[in-house]
Amino acid sequence: MTRSFSHCLLLTSLIVCFGAVAASAQSFRVQCPASTITHPVAANNNSEPAYTGGTTYAACTPGNLIPGGNAFCPPSGLYPASNVNGAVKCQQISGGDGYSTMGDGTQTYMFSFGPLSGIADIAKGLPGTQFPAVFNSSYSGATPVAPGDPAATDDPSGNFNANCPTAANPATCYQNVLGASPGFSYNGAIGLAGDQEVEVPIPGTGGATAVATVAGGIVTAVTITNGGIGYTGPPLVTFSPPSTPGGITALGTATVSGGQVIDIDVTFTGSGYATAPTITIGPASNACAGPNPSSQCLTGHVDPRQIMDVGVMNGNIPAPLMAIDEDDEFFLTLTNVGMIMRPDLFEQHTVHFHGYPNASSFYDGVPDASVAINIGASFTYYYLAPDAGTYFWHCHITPPEHLQMGMVGQIYVRPRQNRVPATMTLYAALQQQETDLRTKCDSNTDILCSNPLPSGGDNHTPGGFVSGTATKKFAYNDGDGSTAYDVEYPIQIHGFDPNFHFVGMTFNPEGFADMKDKYFLLNGRSYPDTVTPGPLETQSADTVNHFSQPLHSIITLKAGQKALLRISDLDVSEYQTLASLGIPMKVIGYNAKLLRDQSGNNLYYTTNSITLGGGESLDVILDSTGVPPGTYFLYTPNLDHLSNDAENFGGLMTEIHVTN
Repeated sequence: MTRSFSHCLLLTSLIVCFGAVAASAQSFRVQCPASTITHPVAANNNSEPAYTGGTTYAACTPGNLIPGGNAFCPPSGLYPASNVNGAVKCQQISGGDGYSTMGDGTQTYMFSFGPLSGIADIAKGLPGTQFPAVFNSSYSGATPVAPGDPAATDDPSGNFNANCPTAANPATCYQNVLGASPGFSYNGAIGLAGDQEVEVPIPGTGGATAVATVAGGIVTAVTITNGGIGYTGPPLVTFSPPSTPGGITALGTATVSGGQVIDIDVTFTGSGYATAPTITIGPASNACAGPNPSSQCLTGHVDPRQIMDVGVMNGNIPAPLMAIDEDDEFFLTLTNVGMIMRPDLFEQHTVHFHGYPNASSFYDGVPDASVAINIGASFTYYYLAPDAGTYFWHCHITPPEHLQMGMVGQIYVRPRQNRVPATMTLYAALQQQETDLRTKCDSNTDILCSNPLPSGGDNHTPGGFVSGTATKKFAYNDGDGSTAYDVEYPIQIHGFDPNFHFVGMTFNPEGFADMKDKYFLLNGRSYPDTVTPGPLETQSADTVNHFSQPLHSIITLKAGQKALLRISDLDVSEYQTLASLGIPMKVIGYNAKLLRDQSGNNLYYTTNSITLGGGESLDVILDSTGVPPGTYFLYTPNLDHLSNDAENFGGLMTEIHVTN
């Protein structure tokens, strides 16, 4: 197989020509800032705040730290001062290869993305996206990260649990799967560790202060008045000498936690103090760089051994699931670990968020507009969460090849409406979005306005965000509650040509013109594997079993519940149809846009089948109200797509379980 710096391709009906530009960085690194200019206070960035209106700004002096934060004042002289919306989210993925297994037992070679963070959640079928406090935690388990997939310590069988949609903590049993054993629970970035060869300690901010209490001429106690910031070790504590001749100076030692001085122990009370001495606390002279230094001084460097141990042959299909909330800042690191089964290929990889309005074209993943990541290198993409909806992502290096080989995944953005407090109506919250210029939606002038106010005025539907918990969930910022749902299921449609995959594992030229999909997949599986609970494992060329197919497609509803199906299709060569008999599908969103006209009229429609082409997504609600308990099917009526490349059941089919 040959590779050139210029490729021309035909994908569906769009002709694209591009040239690949390599990223200059040649090391494994990760980035997940605890705070940014947009989200300046690190303490606020590990949970989603309630949404009551647009972010408000205040003046600051450029070049100085933002008041109360760790970021510097931007050149504009304004910073988010209060009512700051959203948080910071991070994820790391590998680019390489792997194996998966089809419903008829066929083992398939893939070019694929795999998880390098959030692995425990991904093994449960959850998104791997994490807050900084979770992502920036180094592994501290009793045993080191084992070679291969750490999720191998999770029980792959799972336990089917029909009551899962009403569980107190749905995250523990997403899609009705409970791991029989907690196993590997680490969700931080794999290999995250301080690199002592490159770390240079710098003076921290410090600033701790304390006052002493004196009785009978001796120091009896010390009270911390300001814990300061940036301390990674106990600073020097000095007491001023006593004023009484012959008196002896007191001594003390500091205790540090979370970068602050939390206590000063008086190790010697001194004598001769007529008045309280002055206490001087030394600077944080051994603090590491960064706004949130830890005791291990994490700098974004990683242990390459752990990266390779975990990333090699650990590709997933579909690629690791991602989920963020509107107003979030998302830092996604792609680490290219190489094609172990094709060492002759120096394949670069990128991440392209399909149909997603990026913060900058530099992060778009199309190589001629941004960068491509070489083997042995990492690159961190930056995104500011756009409008809510279902999106998808893929590699944009030779897209027909890399998409066909499995480098496709899904990302969805949850709406602000999920965070509207119960004291505020959804309609009023949607009106408040007009104060945020980034998402202002004037239906009179903006023909692309995605969230116009609903017609008919305020219906007084209250929000449901209570005490930091979203008790109501919506697919979009609808303003009237019409996109409410109880449980959600990502459904990624994909197809592949087994001959193309086989040739991809050998040294023969691939037949792009002859590409013809024969296996058709829901979340990387064909029936009956789509209804097998828990992650599926495949033994790969490294003799290790990898959980390459973590997502099943079983849809479970209790009577009266609504399920949101986030359906996306990144098939290279086919249109795909899904039908639901017995439970009609209400289509509410298309390509991450709410189906509503500019006058606020809902254009939702009810159907028993939907059809998607490559690069399209639909948001569909299944309502079990009035539906008798039983098993229903979501499947394709196209018989060529309803088989495992043979005359037997398979392909695009899964089950819908309705329970009492």
